[in-house]
Amino acid sequence: MTAELINPLISPDSTNFDQIYADFQWRLPLHFNIAEGVCDRHRNLAGKIALFYENERGDTTQTTFGQLYKASNQLANALLGMGIKQGDRVAVVLPQRLETGLAHLAIYKIKAIAVPLSGLFGSDALSYRLRDSGAKLLITDAGHRELVESIKSELPDLNTVLDVDANAGFWDAIENASDSYIIPHTTPDTPALLIYTSGTTGPAKGATVAHRCFYGNLTGFELSHNFFGQADDLFWTPADWAWTGGLVDALLPSWYYGKPILAYEGGKFDPEKACYLLDKYQVRNGFIPPTALKMLRQVEDINSHYDINFRSIMSAGEALGAELYHWSQEAFGIKINEMWGQTEFNYIAGNSSALMEPCPGSMGRAYPGHRVEVIDDSGKVLAPGETGELAAHTDDPVMFLGYWNKPEATAKNIINGWWRTGDSGYKDEEGFIWFVGRNDDVISSAGHRIGPGEIEDVLMSHPAVVQAAVIGKPDELRGEIIKAFIITPAGTNKGDRLRNDLKQHVKNRLAVHEYPREIEFVDELPMTTTGKIRRVDLRRREPKTNLLK
Repeated sequence: MTAELINPLISPDSTNFDQIYADFQWRLPLHFNIAEGVCDRHRNLAGKIALFYENERGDTTQTTFGQLYKASNQLANALLGMGIKQGDRVAVVLPQRLETGLAHLAIYKIKAIAVPLSGLFGSDALSYRLRDSGAKLLITDAGHRELVESIKSELPDLNTVLDVDANAGFWDAIENASDSYIIPHTTPDTPALLIYTSGTTGPAKGATVAHRCFYGNLTGFELSHNFFGQADDLFWTPADWAWTGGLVDALLPSWYYGKPILAYEGGKFDPEKACYLLDKYQVRNGFIPPTALKMLRQVEDINSHYDINFRSIMSAGEALGAELYHWSQEAFGIKINEMWGQTEFNYIAGNSSALMEPCPGSMGRAYPGHRVEVIDDSGKVLAPGETGELAAHTDDPVMFLGYWNKPEATAKNIINGWWRTGDSGYKDEEGFIWFVGRNDDVISSAGHRIGPGEIEDVLMSHPAVVQAAVIGKPDELRGEIIKAFIITPAGTNKGDRLRNDLKQHVKNRLAVHEYPREIEFVDELPMTTTGKIRRVDLRRREPKTNLLK
């Protein structure tokens, strides 16, 4: 099977993780462009399937690597003809479909910066990110065109909107352009992506990710999928391709190794539909967040009704837990490799059952090429067993370039050469990393990292809200759910009608995964002496749930 592997960073004949880690050295190419790595270099694979697509209506298509190459060249030329230059931001608001992949390839090819944005975003969330990034062009579909048009007056930099479903839109632009294009020399530090992360006290921050950051993901990707690139490997994830997990941890690395990925455009995660897809396409590799695994566990007699044949599963985004790990092992016959990373510093630690026995409940060990330690407030590395802040060394190709137009926010997270992740935990004597909690107020819900600041701002825009505070409340299915504490004007009817109105208010303006599932009306909120909400006090009021059992 090793003959199928395309330029692995780690030999598939390796058997000793410690030796691999000790010997590994990054050999970053002098010139590296993501589109070259995941598409253009695969000329000998022109006839092989790169993408299987299916939607909720049952429509299916297949796309080869040769078709990807030609169409992405055409789109690159079309974007240049529309005035997009190196460094310009191009936003992409699309689900899992061919056009999403083509958009990213073309943007990378012309050395512009892709701004992937979730189709779940409402008007406020979308407007802020498009305005903050200064996106000049947006690629979207018919389902989001009306929303985009409603906020276009707020976006002075946005000159062009390409609709992939319009008669005279995305595909006309491709068909009228040349399919000949040569990628200009791209340094590893050239910006490729601007991915928005959740802030804790205000608007989301854009993490600027270089082309080299994708390359830095690859050791972790290879090992978390037990030497990805075997003859029958085929990838699938329910994760949105607008997020790091769906784009950088699934779509792009699958193509880098010349393997197909399954795209499904079907809205909310449906465990029965997921089983149908896994069976039909004989998916071999997956990134499946813990919440999706919990929902799959609810499918009765999963092995009796479906032929699911996974070779590897990576899980991340929230704590997997020993119980879910053991259920997955029994259901799928494999050991799940839990992984840990962030948009700013992705795929830095995890498990690899091909090389070492996973430790259920832990987030694994630092992958080759990455240094992860536990530090104290002064940046001193702590001994095994001591709890502190999990940190990654900044001398690493996966390290992001910084927050978009926020150098001070970047600088404050670096101490003594370590990137402070905001996660607290400890390492045991064998080097396994154990998560304890967040140092800040970021909420981890169903794999989404959500900052309370944006939600609180939207709630405050409702006439029935005087003050609002948002926290993550422990939840067995989602890890955490969003709970809001609301102060209303005197005389307000504080019942279910208002609760439902507030929930819909957030759904409409932010995203469906950011609305508060619980709302508690209170007379006052705990505050610091400087007038800041003490969310930690609100979290202490909530009953504890053992999410790692």
